[in-house]
Amino acid sequence: MIEEMSVLRTILLVDDEPNIISALKRTLRRDGYRILTAHSAEEGLNLLIDNDVGVIISDQRMPQMTGVEFLRKVKELYPKTIRLVLSGYTELESVTNAINEGAIFKFLTKPWDDELLLKNVRESFEYYEMELENQRLTKELADSNEKLFRLNQNLEQQVQQKTREIVHNMTMLKVSQEILENLPIAIIGVDNHNMIATSNRCADRLFPHHQGSCLLGLQANELLPDALIQQLQNATLQGEHAMGPQRIQLEDGRTLQVWISAMGDFSQSKGTVVMLMPSGGS
Repeated sequence: MIEEMSVLRTILLVDDEPNIISALKRTLRRDGYRILTAHSAEEGLNLLIDNDVGVIISDQRMPQMTGVEFLRKVKELYPKTIRLVLSGYTELESVTNAINEGAIFKFLTKPWDDELLLKNVRESFEYYEMELENQRLTKELADSNEKLFRLNQNLEQQVQQKTREIVHNMTMLKVSQEILENLPIAIIGVDNHNMIATSNRCADRLFPHHQGSCLLGLQANELLPDALIQQLQNATLQGEHAMGPQRIQLEDGRTLQVWISAMGDFSQSKGTVVMLMPSGGS
């Protein structure tokens, strides 16, 4: 038998005595519960299949299956339900054992006090709802932890990928630098402010500034020969992207072949790269 009510709190009453069921219903209606009733343990188990029940009150003395046996079965199938038993003091030992096993939350004695009964049922629903809330929060926490774990895992993968790229780029930069340093021709990079931004060892030897020092950071027009500066200015004025080879003669009589190329094809660098090779050299 099911009584449809507007409240969400559902209680199941199990007792083989119809007058006890009726008395319990009269008392519990005050708190507006949705009340399900069963006259046997088997009928109670059938109702639990299709209904979300928060609290169960079962008589102890019932044919075929006692209240304690019934509630032990309910605990196995629906462990979150709050289970109460109605018992006489003569059955205190069996009920106490069931409470100690966790099958029963509380036992209520017959005859019962209405106010005490209502108080116990309210507390039972509060405990039941607190358990559900804890279960919900635990699930949310587990879901959040799972999302955080996946985010961290994805972030670690991105960091590892970026690290591999950085290591690869640094290796390639070192290889490029080694190739540049060992070229048999002089390479000089001049930025838009006329400062030497790069040079290889061949260039450092070709235009020695101080013994053991390189050309980086020096002003091109203060170090490079006038003939070469003139070639750079001509390339700038003419807007040439690439020029050469041209021949220039240094004050000491050496002749150089010169190639001039604007930077920016493979990088965001701005300026000019100058390649010089002694005329007739290899």
